[in-house]
Amino acid sequence: MTMGDLGVDTGTRSSVITARAAASFEPVGRSVATARSFVRDTLQGWGYADIVDDAVVLTSELVTNAVVHAGTTADVLCLRSEDGVRIEVGDRYPEREIPLQPNRLSAPDREGGRGLQLCAALATRWGVEYSPAHKQVWFQLELPQRQVGTRTAGPALATELLPLADTQIHVAVLQVSRQGTISAWNEDAEALFGYSAEEVTGKPLTDFAAWPHTPGTSTGIADALQLSRWEGSYGIRGVDGRVMPVYASHLRVRDADGTPSTVCLLVRDDERAVLQTPLRGQSQSDGSAPLSEPHPSDPFDAFIGSPAPDDLDGLLQRTVERARDMLDGDAAFLLLATDDETELEVRASTGLPSARQRFARVPVEAGTGRYGSARMPAVHEDLTAVPGAAPLLNGTGMHSVVTVPLKVEGRLTGSLGVAAEAPSRYSNEEALRLQFAADRIALAVESARLGELERLRRGSLSFLVEASDLLAGTLDRDQTLALMAQMTVPTLATWCAVYTIADQSSEPYLSFVLHEDEDRIDGLKALLSRIDPPDPVPTPGARVWAAPAEAAHQAALRTSMRSLGLGETTNLSGGIGTTLSTASAVGGETVVLPLVARNRVIGMLTLGKPTDEHFRQEILELAEDLSRRAALALDNARLYSERMAISQSLQRSLLPPGLPQVPGVEVEVIYRAAGEGNEVGGDFYDLFPIKDGAYGFAIGDVCGTGPEAAAVTGLARHALRLLAREGFGGPAVLERLNAAILDEGARSRFLTLLYGELWPQEDGSAVLKVVCAGHPLPLRLRQDGTVEPAAEPQPLLGVMDDLELYEQTVTLDPGDVLLCVTDGVTERREGTRMLGDDGLTDVLTTCTGLTAGAVAGRVMRAVERFAADAPSDDMAILAMRLPELHID
Repeated sequence: MTMGDLGVDTGTRSSVITARAAASFEPVGRSVATARSFVRDTLQGWGYADIVDDAVVLTSELVTNAVVHAGTTADVLCLRSEDGVRIEVGDRYPEREIPLQPNRLSAPDREGGRGLQLCAALATRWGVEYSPAHKQVWFQLELPQRQVGTRTAGPALATELLPLADTQIHVAVLQVSRQGTISAWNEDAEALFGYSAEEVTGKPLTDFAAWPHTPGTSTGIADALQLSRWEGSYGIRGVDGRVMPVYASHLRVRDADGTPSTVCLLVRDDERAVLQTPLRGQSQSDGSAPLSEPHPSDPFDAFIGSPAPDDLDGLLQRTVERARDMLDGDAAFLLLATDDETELEVRASTGLPSARQRFARVPVEAGTGRYGSARMPAVHEDLTAVPGAAPLLNGTGMHSVVTVPLKVEGRLTGSLGVAAEAPSRYSNEEALRLQFAADRIALAVESARLGELERLRRGSLSFLVEASDLLAGTLDRDQTLALMAQMTVPTLATWCAVYTIADQSSEPYLSFVLHEDEDRIDGLKALLSRIDPPDPVPTPGARVWAAPAEAAHQAALRTSMRSLGLGETTNLSGGIGTTLSTASAVGGETVVLPLVARNRVIGMLTLGKPTDEHFRQEILELAEDLSRRAALALDNARLYSERMAISQSLQRSLLPPGLPQVPGVEVEVIYRAAGEGNEVGGDFYDLFPIKDGAYGFAIGDVCGTGPEAAAVTGLARHALRLLAREGFGGPAVLERLNAAILDEGARSRFLTLLYGELWPQEDGSAVLKVVCAGHPLPLRLRQDGTVEPAAEPQPLLGVMDDLELYEQTVTLDPGDVLLCVTDGVTERREGTRMLGDDGLTDVLTTCTGLTAGAVAGRVMRAVERFAADAPSDDMAILAMRLPELHID
């Protein structure tokens, strides 16, 4: 067998070379993609778009053989001539073998030999050249023969077969800077979308584009703007908030200074024929004779033979586009089956409105018989004759459709369909061709789907771990509600509302609303406030809630009618009106997930999408996991709030409701409880009248905190008042209190207590009778600045049965200050240092001439500044001062 027998051309270059481009690629896997981009960009720059796809397919296979299989550097040379292009791929592995047999192709999944097979199938001429250290495979692709000045042409068609368009077609022209902001906006763009050039100039295109996107997958619009050329469908959100499906053609250009930008041409999606690039091999000068020879292989086969896109969304989108082109359809769609094979989820489409593009779900068994099941191929010549046969195509203007299943090992994994506006377009022959293509791509799609699912699951685990950490980091109810909403928007949904239920007899209450666009939060909250909340059903899982979309639609309809003078002019809402943008914001799918904690529904988490958008199943499953964690966090916050409220109420009950006015004596009290407020402290104070001219005061500290300490505190404060008003002196009062504490048995706590009686005198002095039972000693500050203890230490209470306490009497002169504190003040620590009695004495020495309030404030500031950490013990300060006498 000779090369000539195989169609291999061994001749030399004969055409005049008008341009050349060369590059070398290292023997690493990513070099294949880089080589594809190099060839594509080179040929598009030369204006050879008609042969780009074939050139890229062949280059990809040959470079793969060089860098992956041979493991050598690949040298790629592109040569332009007047009638076509020649591409040479060289490597450093001169194997003298042509793995090709006449009239027989090897298996499509075979690793080697496919590059030369494709050369034989696609190239006009090709050949292999050898040297001792080099092997070079080259192929030549010729341009289609056309009339002078003609790039592409189509046949003359009857009027009824021409594409349908509006009376005046608007072609929006946008220019997007290298930073992604809009720099130019023509009048047609304003007519299509409603924004003036001044409103959009300088703003990112992403603020207006509704780009189908799933976190972690697919190519975003920012990536598409960086490509040299891009063509396809997406949506633009108009001034009314609605998303308009558009067909776009992007071209990357540079100005005289070398600064790149992207020119975007956009038309309505149903007018895509204005911009859509004609398919190769379909250009004709009249209705009969083609201008070029038909392509030797099926377009879908060429796609299967080329390296598939790396991501699932790219693979699916390429599949539907090639399927549509293969059957000359107006639209195509691909749906993937759920794990239980009961529903199909739209994952890619072309030629359909945006409402049909992403994540809409249809049942696998849509009806009876083989044509009602997605498990079998089906051809519908006229959908108007069988309503409901293809729910996805309702209202799209499509009349004929062919659908085939995607199966892997007998299991349904998806469905591929092509539709046309004309009836009776497809027959069993087209169904067989589409089924053959589906069988070729099914395994690749399933493999890519499983890979995407694994990435999503890993991302979901990371998301849930972070969410759990954030929810566990707070016990504040309002902050928990805010976290729930912020974690879902915009990661899982466009907007979120949280309803809470106080108890079993309460109605759900709208507690928190969040939208990714802050300007729409008020309108969304007003809308949700006017409709009945969802029913608190404990059944796990997400359920669809149609009320918001219906209410928004009705409100928007009334608003539109009023603006046209066709309805009442009064504001029906009585508050923030529901605008068209608000209606669009909630017009998509809305789901409700119950918040169940400790076998009780404590609320609902509501997630929503804008008009025509749907949730994908994996997102709903992730939201369900999040709702379980959020429900427990919200219930923990509720329990903590209730406990804190109880603790604070109990703490207030253990302190006097107010302090009496003592004639001739200034009194100031400062109380600081340690901790977060959820524990009842053991420190207390009191000041109360005993009888005319006599006042009792006390400051104490019960060992420990919590309910047991609170019980002793309450016992001590009320017993002091009762016994003192019965006429008992200080020692007798404390001895009886000691017996009462010991009677509590195991619940008892020892108590340090300073109790005294204050007798103001007419000369401005005061007689002080005091008993200090194990408590920090009271300090007396004289007018001359000297500080001295006002009592002696005695045993504390709650430890010994027989106490013999005594009372000490001190006379306070005008200008003197009596300072009483708990041990939280004197035992304030910073490392090994402690404030102590000496430190407190030093602080008090500086308070000469200050009022009682100023003395207490200075002492508290000194204690707080002594250490950087927050106080670990309760603190109480009681300061009493006798004003100085002023003699006129």
